[in-house]
Order: sequence, then C-alpha cells, then structure tokens
Amino acid sequence: MHPDPEATRQLLSLHIDNVFFAEPLFDALPDVVFFVKDAQGRYLVVNQTLVRRCGLKQKAALLGRTAAQAFPGALGSRYQEQDRQVLLEGREIRDQLELHLYPDRDPGWCLTHKVALRDKAGNIVGLAGISRDLAMPDHAHPVYGRIAAAAHFIHAHYGQAIGLADLARITGLSTAQIERYFHRIFSLTPRQMIIKARLDAASKMLADASGAGSVTEIALACGYQDHSAFTRQFKATVGMTPSAYRAMHKE
Repeated sequence: MHPDPEATRQLLSLHIDNVFFAEPLFDALPDVVFFVKDAQGRYLVVNQTLVRRCGLKQKAALLGRTAAQAFPGALGSRYQEQDRQVLLEGREIRDQLELHLYPDRDPGWCLTHKVALRDKAGNIVGLAGISRDLAMPDHAHPVYGRIAAAAHFIHAHYGQAIGLADLARITGLSTAQIERYFHRIFSLTPRQMIIKARLDAASKMLADASGAGSVTEIALACGYQDHSAFTRQFKATVGMTPSAYRAMHKE
C-alpha cells in the first residue's frame, strides 16, 4: 500500500521535530554519510558529508533528488535499487559492504545500513540510512596480533579458497572467537574481509591501463570459480559490472 499525502506530511513533521535537531551531529562526522528519504526515494534530510561526496556545496542542491539523479550511471542505479527494496519490500539493508566511487577521490569502502520508516498504521512512508567508512583497525585490542595474522593470510591468499578453519589454525582461536574479534578490530566479518581483499585486487587489475587479462582470467586470479559469480558480487558491491568498471577507467 502506498502512503497518502497526509502520511507524507506527518513524516515531514516528524523529521522537523526529531531528525533535523541531529543534523549538526551528523555534519560533524566526516566518515559517516547520513540521509532520510521519502516514499519516492527523494532526499529529505542529508548531512554535509553526503553533500560533499556528491560534488555539491549546499544541502539544498541535493534535497528532492533521488540517488539516480545524485550519483552517476550504474552507481546511482545501484543505490536506487537498494532504496526500492526498502521502500517496496520493507527489507532492511544491514552492514552491506560497498565500494563507493566519489568525485575526485579514490574509491573507498563503507558499510551501509538502511531501514524503512513507517507511519502509525505500519505503512512504509520513507527510509533512513547511514554509510560508514571502514574504521582503522584497533591495534590496542589484546588479540590484535593473532587476528592481524589472519588478515595478512587473507590478503596474501585471496586467490584461494579460504575458510574459517584456516583462520582458526593460524590464530589458535575458535571460529566463534574469530568472527567476534574480526568485527571488533576491523569492523568486518572474515567473509567481508575476503570479499574486500578479492575486489580490491580485481579493481586494480581492471583499472590497469596495460591490461591484466580478460575478466574471466581476473575472476580466477581473485578466487572466483566462474565469471558469473565474480560479476554478480562485483556489481553488488561496487555498483557496476567488471566490464563497465574497466571501460570507465579507459575513458
């Protein structure tokens, strides 16, 4: 069921009373993108970090626009598809590892979280979300050395099949402890770190002007058993296909 205009008006009132007061707090976080959107996926509330990463100077230039209008090409389409899943299906996007491509800066990894906003009748009338840049590792954690050894193994062997059992042998920790400590120290699960290591390597190969083999060869070199699996994960995480990413870097 689509919300009526009155529900949208109530949502706007809710934003004024309970969201706008927090904008200065989110504006002070340069590593966190914050936004609230209406039922059509249009920005209602944004922080200054998001404005800068869209290549804009003022929040007013972003308000009322959709992700597809704010971000270029496949990247905007990917964000809008996420919004559709939240707004039409009520799906929560939780800790989605993504590679963001910002204007005039290197690609950066973040974790995205989006939730639906509902009126008193339970109808979805908008969404709110954050995208948090990956934090620096916590070197002070007492088991940092052992978890760092596992992370080093992942980055050295991303082209091979890596399981929690491999990391358990390296660290001397249980699989449950590895999952818990990885998240505390790196803000990533072991699986997310494996994906990140593989796609970091794949992105560099695809952007290599001298050519680093076909997409299928790059997929195999980065630990994927077939071209389609690599393409699905690359598009889900980076926002475009490997071929489109390669073409973008040739322009």
